[in-house]
Amino acid sequence: MTKDLQIQTTINFVKQKLEGAEGGHDWFHIERVYKNSKLIAKTEHVDLFVVELGALLHDIADSKFHDGDETVGPKVASAFLKEINIDEATATHVTNIIENISYKGGNFKATFTSPELDVVQDADRLDAIGAIGIARTFNYGGFKNRTIHDPEIAPNLNMTKAEYKASTAPTINHFYEKLLLLKDKMNTKTGKEIATKRHDYMVNFLDQFYAEWNGEK
Repeated sequence: MTKDLQIQTTINFVKQKLEGAEGGHDWFHIERVYKNSKLIAKTEHVDLFVVELGALLHDIADSKFHDGDETVGPKVASAFLKEINIDEATATHVTNIIENISYKGGNFKATFTSPELDVVQDADRLDAIGAIGIARTFNYGGFKNRTIHDPEIAPNLNMTKAEYKASTAPTINHFYEKLLLLKDKMNTKTGKEIATKRHDYMVNFLDQFYAEWNGEK
């Protein structure tokens, strides 16, 4: 099986696996991350095949939808990669990307790094900010039946990984606990450039949100 066919087979697998998924973590999220990964990779010295596979499989079984179990995604991906005869080194690298890509709170430190992870992580984080990031945030908040905003509940910027995963805070708090922090956590030059524009868009959105919330003109 050629690499092109392996990529197409992976695309088909992910589409089937994520059919009916929550709107912020469905195939279209994967597709956007895949496209952004390839865009960022153009200016980075990376193995594009690893980047493509990592982007396509990074959310194959998000722990948020598996009772917080972070082992499901890597296991599903590993079994699939073996099935389509991906060499062991590539499969291990892709699995490491899946295990280390997610934002897990400000106090979490990743133990694996690679240029390919940097690219896919930036692409994933870009989809969490800007206009689409705002849409995904409120979509997930509605999915979890969370309050939009409660002025009495302040954002918690010092959560542990466990606290971050278990949080049920109002959706607006998520901007301060994650989204507004991502601009300064980007790994690549291209990622940083795109993130700056999307960050500014979120800041403007929040200004408008509070004006409307407070009954201002």
